[in-house]
Amino acid sequence: MKDLFSKQSDAYAKYRPTYPTELFEFILKYVPGREAAWDCATGNGQVAVALADYFERVEATDISEQQLAQAEPAQRVHYQVSRAEETTFPAESFNLVTVGQALHWFNFETFHSEVKRVLKPGGVLAVWGYELLEISPEIDPLILDFYTTVVGPYWAPERHHIQEKYTKIPFPYQEVQVPVFSMIKHWSLEELSGYFSSWSSVQAYKEANGEDPVPELIDQISPLWDVDQVQEIEFPIFMRLGINA
Repeated sequence: MKDLFSKQSDAYAKYRPTYPTELFEFILKYVPGREAAWDCATGNGQVAVALADYFERVEATDISEQQLAQAEPAQRVHYQVSRAEETTFPAESFNLVTVGQALHWFNFETFHSEVKRVLKPGGVLAVWGYELLEISPEIDPLILDFYTTVVGPYWAPERHHIQEKYTKIPFPYQEVQVPVFSMIKHWSLEELSGYFSSWSSVQAYKEANGEDPVPELIDQISPLWDVDQVQEIEFPIFMRLGINA
């Protein structure tokens, strides 16, 4: 599993979007118990904290100490540094395993072996990610050009799994059909800029070129944005959900 987010862990924690309650409620319809959940590659802990409202115990792991340092403390949530593919959890420990916006970094075969080991029979694996944000017909093409042309060459190769909505990743479970979800945020232009700065491709661009590409994008967007107002931003979510039969 790669670690591309430690350097910008503060920005990642501050500006990353949060997942809707409806997503968790859908997943939980298929989970047979509420004893324990494992949030793998938890990052800043946003999923783990949400799961703590439903489970007696939540284990939250990540390979980045810097990311975990930004995580929100919460009752029933235990954070620890751990690889996704190899943990110290006992067999058949969890009713649910979740991975938000991180599965594409894993070694799929060894991760699935670990999931099958630690999930209880009938337990659930839910993995999801989100697509490129959508704002307006005028702004979206500017963001798409930035994503594909400006910083496009600086995305890690695994990024193609996001574009393919995880459909080409092995998923050896009894799969459940899922509806479409979206994250809706209301951001200022400054918050939008902060979100772009959290992209791993932006960090790679800065290292390679010695300059930040985000201000030029914000300059392009500014005439299309009321700087005194927040604007609605949508992140379409894709998900795969499977039962450990």
